[in-house]
Amino acid sequence: MTQSPSPSSPWNDAWKERQKLRRAPDDAAFWDERSKTFATKDAPSPYVDRFLELAAIRPGESVLDMGCGTGALALPLAAAGHPVTAADFSAGMLGVMDDLAAERGVTGIEALQMSWEDDWAAHGVDPRSRDVCLASRSIATSDLEESLLKLTAVARRRVCVTLTADASPRVDSRALRAAGLPHQAGEDFQFAFNILVDHGLRPEVAYISSERDATYATPQEAHDDYAAMVRRASAVASDADVTAALTRLRSWLDDQLIPNERAGQLDRKGVPEGAWRLREPRVTTWAFLAWDA
Repeated sequence: MTQSPSPSSPWNDAWKERQKLRRAPDDAAFWDERSKTFATKDAPSPYVDRFLELAAIRPGESVLDMGCGTGALALPLAAAGHPVTAADFSAGMLGVMDDLAAERGVTGIEALQMSWEDDWAAHGVDPRSRDVCLASRSIATSDLEESLLKLTAVARRRVCVTLTADASPRVDSRALRAAGLPHQAGEDFQFAFNILVDHGLRPEVAYISSERDATYATPQEAHDDYAAMVRRASAVASDADVTAALTRLRSWLDDQLIPNERAGQLDRKGVPEGAWRLREPRVTTWAFLAWDA
């Protein structure tokens, strides 16, 4: 289906207002720096496996992986024989992906330094030039509608994206509830779903759960990390309310933190695990949206 020439969606206006209340999107320099700590297992494999299962990409189809990071999707797709254009605004992330591809003997990836806001055609990404377009946890743009329609215009057959279906992955809702703070719903996919419907598209929706196994060198490191989260969530609260929330948080964390039996072993990103962990990992739910282009 080709997108209709309908006017701008009111859902996109609501998205833009929401984005004004959020932390500014990270820039390329931020991700260039982060790329230095990324290792061979960039994303939890259950998430990647489920994403690719739901994407249902056909043998030999060409793929645009927008916001590819270090190649969590691009690498297995190329290894399976798909021609992949892997685009990201971070040269550091692309460099790590290139190194991993060389290490694994994977060919067929065209690495492209390109942002959501760029003129994609100027980078050789023309309308209807790829069979399938993907954006996995990478849409943090100020104009969601423009981003979705760019993907749709490039795809010949199918578009697949993931967006939050709950709180931000930077937030542990359990901790905020324990601190007595309101639940911070994300549910970004609802904006995307309604924008697509307004343009005559019919997205399908599924859900992927992703665990975050954070570990800490000391209990105090965990307290500092979660205290910063609480302070961000209570930016407009009084000093007394913040102090009370932090007290409740410390009580919850003292109960949740336990010695980590895997301390010193490499985690899924190749980083040594700390000596302490939470009893249960933080779980983020992602909404998988797919539609015919």
